[in-house]
Formats: sequence, C-alpha cells, structure tokens
Amino acid sequence: MPDAFTRTPFFGLTLIFVCWVLGVKLQKKTGWLLCNPVLTSSLMIVLILTVLGVPLKHFNVGGSVITMLLGPATAVLALNIYQQRKVLQENFLPVLLGCIMGSLVSIVAALTLCHLFRTNSVFSASMLPKSVTTAIALGISENGGGIPGITAGAVVITGIEGAVIAPYLAKLFHIKDPVAEGVAIGACSHAVGTSKALEIGKIQGAMSSISLCVCGIITTGLALLFM
Repeated sequence: MPDAFTRTPFFGLTLIFVCWVLGVKLQKKTGWLLCNPVLTSSLMIVLILTVLGVPLKHFNVGGSVITMLLGPATAVLALNIYQQRKVLQENFLPVLLGCIMGSLVSIVAALTLCHLFRTNSVFSASMLPKSVTTAIALGISENGGGIPGITAGAVVITGIEGAVIAPYLAKLFHIKDPVAEGVAIGACSHAVGTSKALEIGKIQGAMSSISLCVCGIITTGLALLFM
C-alpha cells in the first residue's frame, strides 16, 4: 500500500471506523460477549496492519485523533450521572467506599503481580493505572516514568475483560443491586465496562460512569504513594 496514503489521517480514521462497524455487527449477529467490538475491532486492525506491512506510526497519524477525543468522550458521561443524581445522593457513602476499595485493590493486585514476576520499575509504573480510563491512565503512567503504549494496552485488555466477565460474575455472586453492580463494573473496567453497564441498565450505567471518574481521581492520588 502506498506510503503517501497510509501517512494521511484518513487511513487511520477509516480503518478504525470500518473495523468498529464490523465489530458491532459481529457482536449483534453472534450475541457472544467475547465478540466485544473493542476486542474484535482491535484484532482486525492489528491483522490488517500486519498483513499490509503498514508501520504503526502511519496508523497513529489518524489514530491520534481518536485518542484526542478520549477526554471529551469521558466528560460526556457526566450527563448520565446528572440524570441519576438522586440515586447517587441516596447511595453516596457506599459508592465512595466502593470506589476507594476498588482502586486500592486494583493497584495492589497490579504491583503484586509485577513483584511476583520480577518486572522492573518502568513496567510496574506502566501497569499500575490499568483499571482507570485511558485519558487518566496515560497521564499517571507518564508521570511515574511508565511506557504509555504498555499502559494503553493494559487498559484496553482490562476493560474488555470487565465488559465480558462482569455479567457472569454478577449472576455467580447473585448481585442484584444495580448500584453495586454499576460501581463494581466502573471501578475495575472503566469506560469499556461502562459501555456494557449502559446496556444492562440506566442505573448501572450511571453508577459505572461515576465510579470510573471517582476511581480515576483516587488512583491518581494513590499512585503518588506507590510509585
């Protein structure tokens, strides 16, 4: 494929759009949770770039536009939170405590695994914010001396795992409270999990949105202690 074409933002944006549409259609057709659009579209993009021999830096010319929109997209979730503000007021303390524990467990689990596998401090710093949304995780990683690419990959994998496994875990542990379910999803699988929570219910989606925002703030503070 000509370099002149792959170097343009149009290539990366078009590839992302086409793969995302195909991923959504595949999930609707199969109904499988494993066919999460984020996972399938990511795999398709990697496969296409590999087969065509397109350098990642060429793809990132257009992909960086999507990255730039992560912040505003996360802020838009505030609308859903506002719509469910009464539920938040009634459950403020449980939500706050859930977010604190979720953030703490996530950080401790990541650092414990890094210690067990004897990774270096750079890799540990990259993995520490894996359970918060990408826009926040990249900032934490960079400030701690981590590698943004590793952090972004860890965040995506964590989000997909949460979106896929969360509904099964809720049934397994008989979690029927929509507030508890939403907070748990948002605390462990950020924006990707929140998209699944919105499919489950409005309250779950709102609580997950709140959780991912609060956990982002808490993790930023905790990172100062653990890095």
